[in-house]
Amino acid sequence: MAEHKGLDPIQKELLAQVADLHKMPEGAYSLRINGKLEGKNSSEHIQIVKKQDAPGIDIYIQPGTKNESMHIPVLLSQTGLKELVYNDFHIGADCDVTIVAGCGIHNAGDGDSEHSGIHRFFVGKNAKVKYVEKHYGSGDGKGGRIMNPTTEVEMAEGSYMEMETAQIKGVDSTNRKTKAKLSDRSTLIIHEKIMTHGTQFAETHFEVDMDGEDCGCHVVSRSVAKEESKQYFYSKVNGNARSSGHTECDAIIMDSAKVVAVPQIEANHTEASLIHEAAIGKIAGEQLIKLMTLGLTEKEAEEQIIGGFLK
Repeated sequence: MAEHKGLDPIQKELLAQVADLHKMPEGAYSLRINGKLEGKNSSEHIQIVKKQDAPGIDIYIQPGTKNESMHIPVLLSQTGLKELVYNDFHIGADCDVTIVAGCGIHNAGDGDSEHSGIHRFFVGKNAKVKYVEKHYGSGDGKGGRIMNPTTEVEMAEGSYMEMETAQIKGVDSTNRKTKAKLSDRSTLIIHEKIMTHGTQFAETHFEVDMDGEDCGCHVVSRSVAKEESKQYFYSKVNGNARSSGHTECDAIIMDSAKVVAVPQIEANHTEASLIHEAAIGKIAGEQLIKLMTLGLTEKEAEEQIIGGFLK
């Protein structure tokens, strides 16, 4: 592990929260701080190239690359900074790789700080990808911490991609968009976790086109809305060939929060098998009582239930 000398204590905390890193890894990585590419490193099989026509990077993963990972964290600690970044991932055939992304914003001022990222994945034939993305906000300023991630996925024949996205603290506003196109025998798994509180706002859009024979997708969102916060979940799965798709939204609502869930499935082929589910409810009283009989306070019991729900 190589330490990045330019990080101050706040940036180090952001890095730990969004990428579980205390130093930069020795392998492939890209580190963006306050609107600038502060460091990048390519490995033998993963090449990272700075874009010349737009902010962002191109990542090229060689065919056959196995059991390798890369990190691409983004850190914002400058109040009032707003940026739009484009990252393209070209993943070769027969790969098995893990990509850890994430954005942390610390805002201690009055101006809004915003990061919008457009990530495009081109997943090669029979490749396997795990993509982990965490969002985190901190700081006691009046300015907003805003994150608007867009993810676009094109999956080749026989490929597999698993996405884990989490936003569980400090983000005031987010509009998350994910679109995917699946080819023959490809599989897409998405697990989303969101928690909002105060007056925070979160909106999520998923749209998956299952265009290939025997492809499949599984989209699950779990969220907790507290206090005066608002959440909107929209999901659309299009079965355009012999395929199987499942979309699910499961939410806990508390205090005076609002949650809207709109799952949609569209069968455009007689052998498309599609399921959608949505459930919104409060924490059951018997769950609280059971934990409180073990010595927990009501608040501690709520936190334990929420932690298990979002795990």
